Order: sequence, then structure tokens, then C-alpha cells
Amino acid sequence: MKVLLGIGGSDDSIRALETTVERTANVGDDLTVAIVDNPAGERSREDIETRVTELLDERGVDAPVRLLDGDPGSALVDLAENEGFDQLVLGGGETSPMGKIQIGNIAEFVLLNSHVTVTLVR
Repeated sequence: MKVLLGIGGSDDSIRALETTVERTANVGDDLTVAIVDNPAGERSREDIETRVTELLDERGVDAPVRLLDGDPGSALVDLAENEGFDQLVLGGGETSPMGKIQIGNIAEFVLLNSHVTVTLVR
């Protein structure tokens, strides 16, 4: 399966990175990691890129890392659709005190606009 992982520096993104790289190591997906600017993210793009590279090396996964510019949601959707990805993976979703899922702006945009299957890692 051709998988695009979009990450932007939040803790949710790092969890999605770890989960997706682990799956890729186990089942052999064709993974591409796309780093986007997320104003709500706690980490810089350089820190994220370093973490991605370290984790890929640790797990022995060969995956390209791309830095996307512009609106993060649009950039992810465009890349996923224009390059024939089967799945777009994002970190996101916290449970509110009422038990409802709350997602960030980027994840919401992607979910509402992508024609590619979207998986949220919580």
C-alpha cells in the first residue's frame, strides 16, 4: 500500500509517526513522510525532520521525507491525490470530557476534502 504520513510537530503527529513506521516495518508499505508547518505544533520542522530520520533509521525503513510549503491541509490533500497514494495518515483526535472526538484544523480540512482514504492515529 502506498501511504502518505503527514506530520506537523504535535504530540499526535509523533505518535502517528511511530505507529506508521512500525506498521511499515512489519508489512512493507511504501511510505512517504510529509512534514508540514503547523502553527499549533510544539516542534520546529528541523526537529521533526531529525526525529523522522532517526526513527526510520532505527526501524530500517527506507522512506522519502518531503517538506511541504503552503497551507498544510491543502498541501497534503494535493500530494496524496496527485501522486496516487492509497492512504493518508495523520495524527489527531483527542477525546473531550463528553466523550466526543476533537480534531485539529489540519485534520478536519483533510478529512473533509481528501478523496484518498484518511486514517487518524490517536
